[in-house]
Amino acid sequence: MSGPPDLSSAPSAPVSNSTSQALRERHGEHYRWRLLVAVMVGTIASIMSSTVVNVAIPALAHQFHLPQSMAQWVSSGFMVASTVTMLTTPWLLARFGYRATYVGCMVVLMAGGILGGVAQSFPLVLAARVIEGLAAGVLQPIPAIIIMRAFQPHEQGRAISLFTVGVILAPAVGPSVGGLLVDWFGWRSIFFMVIPFCVASIWLARVYVPTSAPGGVAASSDERLDWGGLVLGTVGTLALLDGLVSLREGPPQRAWGLLALAVVCGIAFVGWERRRARRGQAPLMDLRLFAWRPFAMGALVALSYGTALFGSTYLLPVYMQMALGLSASSVGAVMLPAGLVLAGAIALVGRWADTTPASWLVNMGLALLALSFTLMVTIGLQSGLWLLIAFTIIGRIGLGFILPSLNLGAMRGLDRSLLTQGPSAINFIRMLGGAAGVSLCGVALEWRLAAHGATLADNAHPAARLAAFDDVFVMLAALCALAMLAARGLGSHSRLPPTR
Repeated sequence: MSGPPDLSSAPSAPVSNSTSQALRERHGEHYRWRLLVAVMVGTIASIMSSTVVNVAIPALAHQFHLPQSMAQWVSSGFMVASTVTMLTTPWLLARFGYRATYVGCMVVLMAGGILGGVAQSFPLVLAARVIEGLAAGVLQPIPAIIIMRAFQPHEQGRAISLFTVGVILAPAVGPSVGGLLVDWFGWRSIFFMVIPFCVASIWLARVYVPTSAPGGVAASSDERLDWGGLVLGTVGTLALLDGLVSLREGPPQRAWGLLALAVVCGIAFVGWERRRARRGQAPLMDLRLFAWRPFAMGALVALSYGTALFGSTYLLPVYMQMALGLSASSVGAVMLPAGLVLAGAIALVGRWADTTPASWLVNMGLALLALSFTLMVTIGLQSGLWLLIAFTIIGRIGLGFILPSLNLGAMRGLDRSLLTQGPSAINFIRMLGGAAGVSLCGVALEWRLAAHGATLADNAHPAARLAAFDDVFVMLAALCALAMLAARGLGSHSRLPPTR
């Protein structure tokens, strides 16, 4: 099997070609797999910075005397930043090339980790999370772009499973290590966890990642960023998330005003991108993607699934500590078996993804995820810890079905000119759902706590507090059920009609 076709050859870029050709000759037949491992390490760092910090949220809230609605911005601030910058990945790759973009993001991610670890105030902690999110957003689409371009269709499922297993194993172990670090050294140690991964990924990038842009062409300084689309996307995302929070805490006029602004920005964004496309200018998001039905359905699944997934990623550690009274290290111990099972499920399903319809795999995963959320309602204050571990494992098996299948089902058959845009767009939509999910879970939890006459800080009504969490789990199960309707459209693999 030949090496990466689009990372190595293009007649119009002799300098880029010679560099990539030298990398392939130096590292041999399996160069594309080594390249995948190289970007996997950086993605591990970005995902750890996203998820492991959730274990430290109660400690941060206590340290800075924060209400739950403010503490949740440690998660949602990261999500907002990464959601917005995700759309800039195609432009950055075309402007600076794979290696410079990747290394630059790792340097920014490491700087955010250092700032968070030494911060003496909550605004600085929040700034560190935003900085980390900016880098993580650019990084996340890059592996999918490489897989869709560098691997043959019959290898793509295996490549995604290898990549995802590696990415999942670290966060699976991360909460356990993170919980111990919080208990032993305090919340600051969580931020420093990413630094060794950042250093390793920078070294690997200099060895394996090519300097070319997607398609094997040289990076070009002529590429112009779609600033109008970026501003509209940023303002719309911020308005949406702030509006969701204000539904519970702010005046109703402010909340509905922000949500109306989000809608206006969304409509203006679509109009702006259409206008740029008509003028022959590179859009921030190529709307031709949504003419391909599997991609459009995959985007709907990604939106609902992202809301449920990231909302629960925020909710579960808070639930275990605030509702069930577990320590941070115990939370990590509960999550570890589920993470290891998830890695095994991905390795198995990744092989099926090359031959099994994506709609079947994604629907199975969503059903298991919904079942996991529903079973959480049966856990009481006297329930055994094994029940919590078992129900968490069911949800992680569901994720094992979804993660290798969703992107393949949505993007197989896309015109090659859209392969750089596809991962950025679908990851943007998933992260937008995830950012909304973190805020939505925080708002829903505050609402249900008030309805049950309890607060997170009040230990006098533990049953009422547990009932509030149960209501939020039911909401997440319903979101997964809705996503299953859209997942039925992921089965087709025919090719997108040629563009004019």
